[in-house]
Amino acid sequence: MVMTTGAFIALFGAAFAAVFAGMGSAIGVGIAGQAAAGVTAEDPSKFSKVLILELLPGTQGIYGLIIAFIIFMKVGLLGEGMAIEDLTIAKGCAILAASLPMAIVGLVSGIYQGKVAASAIAMTAKRPEASGKGISITVMVETYALLALLISFLAAFLIN
Repeated sequence: MVMTTGAFIALFGAAFAAVFAGMGSAIGVGIAGQAAAGVTAEDPSKFSKVLILELLPGTQGIYGLIIAFIIFMKVGLLGEGMAIEDLTIAKGCAILAASLPMAIVGLVSGIYQGKVAASAIAMTAKRPEASGKGISITVMVETYALLALLISFLAAFLIN
């Protein structure tokens, strides 16, 4: 297998999606985790309610990984796809461009979802019955990560 410049650029796109969306999730889960730890220290019975809120920012990293696997399939590293030796610079750049929505939105939305989740955790600390509302407001940020996943997914599959 010969690694062309186009293949290198495409694989850089896969890494970009996984790394930046993963960073957003790590930061977001960390922010929410700090809030969850404080609430749980005060009242251990609220652990399950705050754990759900803490986990929500982790989805962006999963979405970035999905896009990376799709790119691996697209360039022929997993299953049938383009021959990696024949991947032109133009196609490599197109695949890199397809990864950008998930990479950028995953980074930003993961961080902000963590901040919203931390606020929802604080709300749950004061009013445990409001945890469902906290989940709802935290999931609103998720909408944009899902839209970015959809765009990156479609863009990657439309490249021939």
